[in-house]
Amino acid sequence: MLEKGTPAPVFTTSDQNGKKISLSDFIGKKVILYFYPKDNTPGCTQEACNLRDNYEYMLSKGYVVLGVSPDSEASHKKFTEKQSLPFPLLSDPDKAIMTSYGVWQLKKLYGREYMGVVRTTYVIDEKGVIEEVITKVKTAAHAEQILDK
Repeated sequence: MLEKGTPAPVFTTSDQNGKKISLSDFIGKKVILYFYPKDNTPGCTQEACNLRDNYEYMLSKGYVVLGVSPDSEASHKKFTEKQSLPFPLLSDPDKAIMTSYGVWQLKKLYGREYMGVVRTTYVIDEKGVIEEVITKVKTAAHAEQILDK
């Protein structure tokens, strides 16, 4: 995991519409970069919908929201349409972004070990420096958790 005060690793990937998005596109704005395991799963849907429901307020505070998972552009498109998500979901099928942010890790579940996404949110300041790291994400109240920091 990256720590507060660390420059955020730059990346370029595509969103749910195939549009290329780079972290450098958002210099001068605060970025909420949230990593989640999978589209259309209960916890991930709850987290995305909480961010959706608070999106206008976050925009008014100067934040941009970007979600990242290993899902495809097509999966992200279906997810954003089904849940009316107003922010980009970035596709990272080769796990390059997740690896650079330290969220692609060995996980354990019922005695089984596997590689997966550790749900994490980074708040990045206007200069591209990590301002906050949230590792104990409350999916139902994530926007409040971010804004209370």
